[in-house]
Parts: sequence; structure tokens; C-alpha cells
Amino acid sequence: MKIRYRTSGAILLSAAIILLPGCGKKASNGDQGLGTSNATEIQNAGSDTMVNLALAWAEEYKKLKPNINVAVAGGGSGTGIAALINGTTDIVNSSRSMKRTEISKSKNTHNQIPKQHIMGLDALAVYVHVDNPLEEITIEQIGMIYAEDGNITKWSQLGITPPGGNDEIIRISRQSNSGTYVYFKETVIPEGKEFKLGTRDLHGSKDVVELIGTTPSAIGYSGMGYATSHVKMLKVANKKGDPAYGPSLQNAMDKKYPISRPLYMYTVGEPTGHIKSYIDWCLSDAGQKIVVDSGYIPAP
Repeated sequence: MKIRYRTSGAILLSAAIILLPGCGKKASNGDQGLGTSNATEIQNAGSDTMVNLALAWAEEYKKLKPNINVAVAGGGSGTGIAALINGTTDIVNSSRSMKRTEISKSKNTHNQIPKQHIMGLDALAVYVHVDNPLEEITIEQIGMIYAEDGNITKWSQLGITPPGGNDEIIRISRQSNSGTYVYFKETVIPEGKEFKLGTRDLHGSKDVVELIGTTPSAIGYSGMGYATSHVKMLKVANKKGDPAYGPSLQNAMDKKYPISRPLYMYTVGEPTGHIKSYIDWCLSDAGQKIVVDSGYIPAP
């Protein structure tokens, strides 16, 4: 587990790790893909939130198409988008939409506008230790915990005593290259504000949940698909007095849970060849079943 404490606005990321390496020939645009041997290899990089889902897709697709290797890399949405821009990946997994500057860079590099594909939906859960007595929280309270000028720093301000008796709230976050970080900031941090100094920045979604599961006074956020028996997902209300809803498939589909987001793939222009076939399969009934089995919501 890699932990970084925020001491300034810029936090750099570590390099993505290839999780499913393959060897294959480079497929042209019509036989798209990057690689070098007999089989065709599709490079797929980006979102750590989506990496388990991407691995499950790749493994199942390999059974259907033995000559197609889908090499999955994590590292964060920003890392994947940078790889798409510089031409080292075929498909980006992203838990945020591309920024205008990124779209412009990609267009300038490839003379094509990136194509966005909505692959599913995720409810971004707010996690506490399983023994924490807190059951629900508002968007405003989350912002006051995480924002640089937020005044909620102790669990007693929320009316509870955490297990172990440590009243200080330990804030767990993701590194700034993460699409999850960007989405959380846009959703719960007041506009123009930054995260509070001293927030612990972790590399991966799984790391966030694991640390909270061993830290009774911690709070953090991650995709609901990473929940374990050691943590609790809080119900969230838009504001005080509103009903609070948990991060479930149904609540996200009904738009009741307020921290839900699309999960994207991006390609350089309209995909063709093997890349198109792969994305089409991920959006098929078989591919979307894997979305549900992985704890996410099917694409609309």
C-alpha cells in the first residue's frame, strides 16, 4: 500500500502496472491494437476503480477470442488518458470524463476527437470502519470534513464516538491523478476549494478500503464494488433534512444516491476492428452481466 500525505496542491502518481500482459502483433485501424507477435494485443489502461472489472472482461473475452490478448493496466484515469494522448494505449478506462484540454491534446496528436463510451455506472461509497456507529452523512458534512476550510475535524461533532475512542477524523483520499479523486472533489468539495492538508492520499481504491478497515477513526471514499466485511458504507443525503440513501445498484439507477457517476472507455475516434468488437462485447448482455457481477450498474 502506498500512502502519501498531501502537503501541497500537486501530488504525482506512480507508473501504471500492467496486470495482464500479453504479446501480440500491432493491429491496424481496422485491425486496431498495439503489440508485437502472432496474437493481436489490445492495450487497455487507466482507472483503478475499473481495473477489476476490466480484468474480468479481459479474462472472459480471452475465452471467446483466444488470439486476442487484452492487456489491462491500472494507475488512474489521468494516467490512462495521458497514454491515449501519447499513443501507448488503445482504450482508456476512466471514472471521469476527459477534460477539454485533454481532448484538445488528443485531437492535435491524432487529428481525431476521442470517442466516449459509457460502459456502466458506479456509486461512489463513503466508507467508515465497520464498528463506527455513524450510519448516515450529508454532502455538506463530507465537504466540511475534507475541504481546506472545513470545520469538522472530530467524530464528536457528528454526535458519535468511534471505536477505540480516538476522536480525530482520519481522512483517506486518492491521489490527484485518480478519476475518483476528481469526481469526489467536484461533487463534495465547495467550488474553488482544495482538499485539507494532512489528508492521506492512497494509490488505489482497494488500498483506501483496506486502510479504513484497520483504522477505526478513518473515513474515505471508493467504488462500492470494493466493500468488504471490515468496513461500512454510509447512507448519504444531499442536505440536512433530506432522506439518506445507501450506495446500492437500485438507488443509483433510481438516481436517489447522490454520489453516482458513469464509468467510461475512450478511444481515438470511432473504434474499428478488434477494438470495436471488444467494446461491443463489453456492452453486450454477456459483458454487462460482468458489470453487475463486479458490483456496478449496467450501462444505460
